Formats: sequence, C-alpha cells, structure tokens
Amino acid sequence: MLIELLPRLWQPSNRGFTSLADEAAHWAATLPDLWARAGRPFERDLLAAALEAIGELASTQGEEVLLHQDLHTGNVLSAAREPWLAIDPKPLLGEREFGLAPIVRGAELGHSREHVLHRLDRLTRELGLDRHRACGWTFVQTLAWSIDTVVWTEMVEIARWLRAEWSLER
Repeated sequence: MLIELLPRLWQPSNRGFTSLADEAAHWAATLPDLWARAGRPFERDLLAAALEAIGELASTQGEEVLLHQDLHTGNVLSAAREPWLAIDPKPLLGEREFGLAPIVRGAELGHSREHVLHRLDRLTRELGLDRHRACGWTFVQTLAWSIDTVVWTEMVEIARWLRAEWSLER
C-alpha cells in the first residue's frame, strides 16, 4: 500500500512549502541545544554524525517534489474515492529519498535492525531510489524527531542502526 501511495504523492509543486534544505538547517541549528537540554540522552558522536549527514545531504539533493514528512500506517486511510488516502502530511519540498523516512523507521511495521533495513532495502529497490541517501535522511529525521517533550529511546535506537548502515556506505 505505501509503496504504491508514495509516487502519487511525489508531485512537483510551486506552492510555498518549507524546503527540506530549510528544515534540515533548522534541525542542525536546534538539535544540539535540544540534546543538551534533554540531558545528553545519547552519545555526542551520534549527534555529530547527524549534523555531518545534514551537511552532506541537504546541499546535494535531487529533484524537489512534495513530500509527506509523517507517512506512517496510522496516517493512511482506506477510502471510496481512492484505495488509500494520506492524512496529516507535514509537507516539505525535497528529494524523494527523504519521503521514505517515516516508513523505514515505523516501529509498527517491526522494531528490529533487520526490520528497519529490510524496509529501507525494499523501498529503495522497488521505487528506484538511492539507498545511501534514503538511509542518511532517515537517520537524520529519526534523530531530530527523537527529542520532543520527552526522549523517544526507540527512535534513538533506530537512529543508531541507521547511522551504522549509512557510515558503512560512505
């Protein structure tokens, strides 16, 4: 269902949505302070790797399309007018590889390193996307979203798995 839905969402847009580059710059500017205020809930090296990934990925993006920043199974509904509808988009304009992030890390689809990497492999293969870039963006967004009013330790764990994978591919 999600593999079929993503290409339908990835449309060029000239509307004034936030760009992925701007969102990534925001994460780079705010994540270190959030990390410190949260009591340094994960190793500094993980934070440094995310900031490095942002620097590498944000400036070298492919074609910008409309992205659903929060496309997980809870944000997809069965409908009469279409087989599936996406809700709660948190829209961004950026490269397609970023759009895989919420699906790859989706714990509701299985929470283990093997599950996460299987989703990354399957999505990039079936959609013809760059695995390294998708892995990097998923790592970055997962870590950026791991600190809110609480620290989501499950997301930090997923970020560690993705960082290890992203580092292997460099």
